[in-house]
Amino acid sequence: MFKFEHLNAWQRSIGIFEKVAEVVDTLPYKYQSSIGDQIRRSCLSISANIAEGTGRESIKEQKYHYSVAKGSIYETASLLFIIRNRQYIDTEIFENLYKELDEIAMMLHGLIRK
Repeated sequence: MFKFEHLNAWQRSIGIFEKVAEVVDTLPYKYQSSIGDQIRRSCLSISANIAEGTGRESIKEQKYHYSVAKGSIYETASLLFIIRNRQYIDTEIFENLYKELDEIAMMLHGLIRK
């Protein structure tokens, strides 16, 4: 097993990607290639950067990638606000995704401060 597979933050980031992808699949066609692609990339970047961080040798490099992953969480949350404001996502679904992103961000904060 790779180190990242043991991290709860990585495991949860994989799960949130699946949930966000389901939401994005319901967006109107005209938004699929703009906001849809952007939110898929930002959400996918969370798990990818956590994994890449665990593969780095220096603590500084690890923290950098965890920080990039945290930035991707913020980007994903911002895009979810836009989707919610346009009423393409139910408020309850938005709140659940937002809470999950916030919890993953706190986990990454712990890894960065370590």
